[in-house]
Amino acid sequence: MKKKLIAWSLSAASLLSLAACGSGEGENGVVNVYNWGEYIDTSIFDDFTAQTGIKVNYQTYDSNEALYGKLAGGATGYDVIIPSDYMIAQMIEEDMLEPLDFGSIPNFSDIDPVLKNPEYDPENLYSVPYMFGILGIIYNPKMVKEGEDMETWNVLWNESYKNDILMFDNSRDTIGIALKKLGYSYNTTDPAQISAAVDELVAQKPLLQGYVMDDIFEKLEGENAAIGVYYYGDYLTMADNNPDLKFALPREGTNRYVDAMCIPKGSENKENAHAFINFMCSAEAGQANCERIRYSTPLLSVRKKLDESVVNNPFAYPDPTFMAEQCETFSCLPAEIRTLYNDEWVRLMNS
Repeated sequence: MKKKLIAWSLSAASLLSLAACGSGEGENGVVNVYNWGEYIDTSIFDDFTAQTGIKVNYQTYDSNEALYGKLAGGATGYDVIIPSDYMIAQMIEEDMLEPLDFGSIPNFSDIDPVLKNPEYDPENLYSVPYMFGILGIIYNPKMVKEGEDMETWNVLWNESYKNDILMFDNSRDTIGIALKKLGYSYNTTDPAQISAAVDELVAQKPLLQGYVMDDIFEKLEGENAAIGVYYYGDYLTMADNNPDLKFALPREGTNRYVDAMCIPKGSENKENAHAFINFMCSAEAGQANCERIRYSTPLLSVRKKLDESVVNNPFAYPDPTFMAEQCETFSCLPAEIRTLYNDEWVRLMNS
């Protein structure tokens, strides 16, 4: 999930607009990749092209809902997409993904078995894990009260930080935070609980600086906001640019997610898509990518090469106890509950 917004990412691998996919193709054609912003080391595209003769066209989105809306609206021309767990389940349900040919992805053998056959793709037919991580609160200690309890979602409702709080600009994450604040599951199907969570968000709204996605990087790094909610991998990137920033895990529980590589229905370059997925699961590309974007890798060979301080970081590679006690994954909600989410999100935006 994963992701700093870049409208278009460019590399020497000739990253063209999808409208121009038919021109400037490599010896073996192209692969059109649609991913979260700042969520890949684009320099490795050169290596992929050198190895395969396939050029990469790369375009970005900033939320699962934006990705889904584009594809559900009839957009074509994509060969590899990288949605999150619950969105993969929804896309499988709606027949939006191609089954993968794992014979063309031998590097799948390096994926952590814990991440194989997940709830969102129980037979592991449609997806290959890309990165995983956890959600938390990122804050600047210089801008909050000394001794402030930051390990709770309640701090996002603290009037002391009016106009200095940033929330997600998407329904699943934001309503999920309010559900956790109230002690409910991320995956509740109780309409009353969901509406109660949105009531909390309506009350919170006057305290916010805004609903954001990737612009949270600039705001927190530049000390234009005190508190925001985002992912641990992105926190590490932000902390490189502003070492004052800290990460807190709310004790009420948080989201642990997996983003995975899939091939959407209608792909015109499925063979190249499989080659790209397999390349991203290679030890060399996987290590370069992990070290560049700072998210947690599912590749066992890469973990062996990482510094012990990274591998032993409980936020980056949580142990089973931590996972069981502190984390919950998003599940694909029933269609009628997804409709309720949309309706309640509109209510919040119009409040």
